[in-house]
Amino acid sequence: MADLHLLVDRAAGGLAGQIARELREAVRSGRLVPGARLPATRDLARDLGLSRGVVVEAYEQLAAEGFLESRTGAGTRVAARVAAGAGRQAAPERPEDRRDSCWPHYGHRPTSPDLGLFPRQVWLAAVRHVLATLPNDGLDYGDPGGVPALRRELAAYLGRVRAADASPDDVVVVTGVAQGLSLVVQALARDRGRGIVLAVEDPTSARQLPLLRRAGADVVPVPVDGEGIVVGALPGDADAVVVTPAHQYPTGVVLSPARRAALVDWAARTGALVLEDDYDAEFRFDRDPVGCLQGLAPDRVVLAGSVSKALAPGLRLGWIAAPPRVARAVRLARGELDLGSPVIDQYVLAHLIESGTYDRHLRRMRREYRRRRDALAGALAEHLPWITVRGISAGLHLYAEVNAADAVDAVAGGDPSGLAEAARAAGLSAEVVTSAHGSPGLVLGFARLPAHRVAEAVRALAGNAGGEVRG
Repeated sequence: MADLHLLVDRAAGGLAGQIARELREAVRSGRLVPGARLPATRDLARDLGLSRGVVVEAYEQLAAEGFLESRTGAGTRVAARVAAGAGRQAAPERPEDRRDSCWPHYGHRPTSPDLGLFPRQVWLAAVRHVLATLPNDGLDYGDPGGVPALRRELAAYLGRVRAADASPDDVVVVTGVAQGLSLVVQALARDRGRGIVLAVEDPTSARQLPLLRRAGADVVPVPVDGEGIVVGALPGDADAVVVTPAHQYPTGVVLSPARRAALVDWAARTGALVLEDDYDAEFRFDRDPVGCLQGLAPDRVVLAGSVSKALAPGLRLGWIAAPPRVARAVRLARGELDLGSPVIDQYVLAHLIESGTYDRHLRRMRREYRRRRDALAGALAEHLPWITVRGISAGLHLYAEVNAADAVDAVAGGDPSGLAEAARAAGLSAEVVTSAHGSPGLVLGFARLPAHRVAEAVRALAGNAGGEVRG
């Protein structure tokens, strides 16, 4: 049994997170090898002088991320497919791997944040700080991959909050997830000298597909079930796959540990890339967010994120954390495309992260959005019980499935298109999501509707839909 030598600072709080980080790094460094058995939760809790529940929470977090696996009678062990260094350090370096230091307007979407809660005074104070302290040459053309200060802060932030495994050189600042994914697809197509086969989750965001096709992708839908993307259905000739493992859009499913392992194995076996769209992972309401897939396989996964949900989409600030060769290709592409993102906003975001202000803002937003989520889910259960709500453990939207057999005179017999129109008429953010492999569903956003107005809007929706319950 492994001797763990864990360092835990009780005064710092977040004990389960500390244990998870220590164990995660032990696996990545090779100190804990694949198959190594960990102490029982009760034994480790006694050794650390902590409650057993804290250790259980840490083990469960790492099992969800794919670092650990538990079997009845066999205890908890390091997952067999996790390599030392999570794979990146084990890969031989090639010369080209060496690191170098538009969407149309769609109106607001169900996944949009409440822009009235944008921290205007905090942002203004940060702008003033940056303008007062930034040296003159900081305003010159810089690295098209992003200013070093922001890449350093993002690498540290992603490691701390998303359990990513990325250095500042692996991070490229982009205008958002959309541009980040597009540039990666273009880089893959250029490397292969042809258009690429790109697997996407089904259902997925219809707005994303034209951008991916324009970037040179032949898009192939792959079904999603209760455990996430069906890895066994991935096409054998796929060059890459786009996934939303932390909170699948739109269904809200979290990619299961077994599927995480299968997806990483598929990528390693085929040489394909996994493009991880981490679009709303900061907003997890029932527990700490499940660590990103990139942290499990940094040599095969590109992590893409932005501040579009945390702050505002109009800022056009995002990032990718990618394997060195991919990061270098995307950085060069930014240089050829537009010479990089505006520098002042990059320095502002770096300052907000470094000062802890960004984290405090996220904590406030989690509390507020959870209140709004609870209000919407409760009102739907009360007034429209023929709607089944899914995917509410995280994010800024929920996924509604219509049980048409139980609906009373619902619009078009429970047709999601009619229901979406009725929802919008009632003041709710709604859109229909179609699927090549299943029935259509309805996405309802809750971020922009204050909790005290939710019940009234849902009652209006029930009236527009023709009734509340079967009598």
